[in-house]
This record gives sequence, C-alpha cells and structure tokens, in this order.
Amino acid sequence: MIEINWGHPLNFVVSSDGTLQSFSTVEQVRYWLRNRWPIADDARQTALSRIQDAMDCICSVGTARRAFIAAARSAGFVHETLIADAQLQPTS
Repeated sequence: MIEINWGHPLNFVVSSDGTLQSFSTVEQVRYWLRNRWPIADDARQTALSRIQDAMDCICSVGTARRAFIAAARSAGFVHETLIADAQLQPTS
C-alpha cells in the first residue's frame, strides 16, 4: 500500500498525560479516527468522510487535513504549538 503524505506532520497532545502524537499520512489519520478516537461526533464523521474522499482523489488533501484539525479540536486534542505557547507565557 502506498501511503499518502499530506505535508508537514500535525502534532497533537492526545491524552491527559501529555502524550504527543504525530500525524503524517492520510492512512494514519484514518486509523486514528476509526480506532482510537475518544468521541463519536459530527466533526469526527466529517473528517472520516473527507479522509476517504482524499484517498479516492475526490477532494484535496488540504480539505481532509482541515477536517481532521477540526475533529482533533472537537476531541479536545491540543496542537503542539499551543502547548509551546502556553509554556512561554509568564505565570502570575
């Protein structure tokens, strides 16, 4: 099987213990959405549809990537840049 690379990997904190997961291919994202996703909501379903569409060359990989980002936010995953930004902020 040929994996579809979708550009720069997306890194999200995916658990309360701070586990960072890197998502670098459409197939990896589809696996996570199908098997490891913490919630079943509309954002997840939309992302699954867009991922499949991208694999079938019906939509762009960028469209699938944006749908995945929306699903990750809906699931409570935090993008690594937000973690880095929060660590740079002074505490009061």
